Amino acid sequence: MDCLPEQLVWEILSRIKKTTDRNSVSLTCKRLHGLDNEQRQSLRVGCGLDPANEALTSLCSRFLNLTKVEIAYSGWMSKLGKQLDDQGLLILSNYCPSMIDLSLSYCTFITDVGLRYLSSCSKLSALKLNFTPRITGCGILSVVVSCKNLTVLHLIRCLNVSSVEWLEYLGRLETLEDLSIKNCRAIGEGDLIKLGASWKNLKRLQFEVDANYRYMKVYDRLAVDRWQKQWVPCENMVELSLVNCIISPGRGLACVLGKCKNLEKIHLDMCVGVRDCDIIGLAQNSKNLRSIYLRIPSDFSLPLLMNNPLRLTDECLNALSSNCSMLESVRISYSDGEFPPLFLIYIKWNHYFDSEVPCAGTCL
Repeated sequence: MDCLPEQLVWEILSRIKKTTDRNSVSLTCKRLHGLDNEQRQSLRVGCGLDPANEALTSLCSRFLNLTKVEIAYSGWMSKLGKQLDDQGLLILSNYCPSMIDLSLSYCTFITDVGLRYLSSCSKLSALKLNFTPRITGCGILSVVVSCKNLTVLHLIRCLNVSSVEWLEYLGRLETLEDLSIKNCRAIGEGDLIKLGASWKNLKRLQFEVDANYRYMKVYDRLAVDRWQKQWVPCENMVELSLVNCIISPGRGLACVLGKCKNLEKIHLDMCVGVRDCDIIGLAQNSKNLRSIYLRIPSDFSLPLLMNNPLRLTDECLNALSSNCSMLESVRISYSDGEFPPLFLIYIKWNHYFDSEVPCAGTCL
């Protein structure tokens, strides 16, 4: 192995994808061990990291060119040792200057202080937080202000993120391409207008409201006026996923549906207020649509539905078949089997078409 050209050894290592295999190969000789240390770009750690800060320091000292780090504590219990805390993020910022992608899952001991340490990671372009309950909007803002190349931001079940100044700052940067906000109770559909000019670069948006808080976030008059008056450019949007949102004419995300000209995939799950005209407008403007998923609430006891009854007929399906020639998959379902049945007409597509319409209690 010592006689092989270095380029060939690098090629061999690059073809070994599994971490366990790379670890085994690096132990066969000193040369492979050294080259693997130089080439290793990603690191995933979690419950087995004990003592956490010391072990992370050792790993970062060994792998000097890390660009992607994932820290996941799913299933953690106190008997497994102390979790990584703010000091761990300080270690990452000191040892991983080339880090561009950071994911934190179930890191319950990391606070805004830890996020501020990331200010020295100027190359950071992707931050993904999943259930980090001690982090607030101030911590997110500190990252957004310091890391001006941020293109991917995922916030999932960040229960203490209440302020949205970071959204406005992201709007001014105009770098964001992938935004995912799920079950962050204090962030509503109306807050997304604060993205401003960043809408034009956004390619992927996932927004999910906690079902228990769907009607707690009330639109204020200023937010409504901004949605109606402000031009929201969504031409580059490729994927849109909305869960438990309120689709109300002239408000919030209803202003977005008909403007996504390059949309390829749309997922509307339990979005109250979706009407025929919304789907028809979507079909007429999104010629590249390949996949559509609709799961519609059937609870007619809701005041919103009583005042604005749900309308979804064959007209929207005809519009999809007439305008979206690239459509490959359609799924339509209801929240339960009590909704009046809707019969789909058979549509002859110009090419292969996969239509799935699952429904609990009602076959469509």
